[in-house]
Amino acid sequence: MSEDDGWRVYRGNGRPRDVTLPAPPPWRRFDGEVLRPRTIPSESPSSAAMFQTTPEMIDAVNAALHLRRPLLLTGRPGSGKSSLIESVASELRLGRVLRWHVTSSSALRDALYLYDALGRLQEYQMTKVAPDISSYLRLGPLGTALLPTDWPRALLVDEIDKSAIDLPSDLLNIFERGEFEIPELARLPQATAEVREDGGEERFPIVNGKVQCLEFPFVVLTSNGERDFPAPFLRRCIQFRMPDPSPELLRRIVTAHLGKRVAESTESMIEDFVSRAERSRAHATDQLLNAIFIVTRRAPPQSEERERVVEMLLRELETELS
Repeated sequence: MSEDDGWRVYRGNGRPRDVTLPAPPPWRRFDGEVLRPRTIPSESPSSAAMFQTTPEMIDAVNAALHLRRPLLLTGRPGSGKSSLIESVASELRLGRVLRWHVTSSSALRDALYLYDALGRLQEYQMTKVAPDISSYLRLGPLGTALLPTDWPRALLVDEIDKSAIDLPSDLLNIFERGEFEIPELARLPQATAEVREDGGEERFPIVNGKVQCLEFPFVVLTSNGERDFPAPFLRRCIQFRMPDPSPELLRRIVTAHLGKRVAESTESMIEDFVSRAERSRAHATDQLLNAIFIVTRRAPPQSEERERVVEMLLRELETELS
């Protein structure tokens, strides 16, 4: 990989390139051993190249990369919280983004690994032969991200604020140690088991049930601000609030998705959307893209009908209860 000595490891220009990550701080170095070279599946979604950054956003990403810390993103709906990681993964060739969508019932163990104990028992009852346990194990997105590799993976932990109360603290412990154990493997007499990664069929050797990372993954956690997090969790994250839509940023977004001519011809819609967004936080940028796409088609709605459609698409993101 080519040397990149500057602060901006991530430049936010949408152009994939090979880089060398700077050395981590002494307290963020891990000693996992790469037992087998892994194939990191490449993926460059078109949306990654269209993503529009700001200087502050680029600084936050680079701070997370240099310090090997999770990046905690907050901001209004539709501000690009879950899209930023696609841009970083594409530009730095981190491979397909691993995704963990958090709900109130999400368990940390399921994000680390899944074990089908019932399926294994049923096979034993049919064959009377103890099945290979590795056939009934699969790593979760977090477990896959922590596999020892000489190049980090990208992991999205989406809507962490919807989690159970203890999950952020449990995650903090995993992120601090960069390791976890699979007890079902640790109890076995054989030292090594081949376990499938999340989202693929590639298997990775795990010794004595322990997974220890070598390069800490690039982790993005998103939050819609529905809860507060404990101070120990926050101080170990890089915190960044995604910017509210400004006219200049919206013009760049519309240009990236629909072209410069469309952006210029819908300047009044962009300015109207900014006014709406300033009055209420219940607006998302993709609403504007939807409205502009509709009114700039070859056969758009006409006059009065067009106004009704635009108003429908740009209404506040609130549920009517009556």
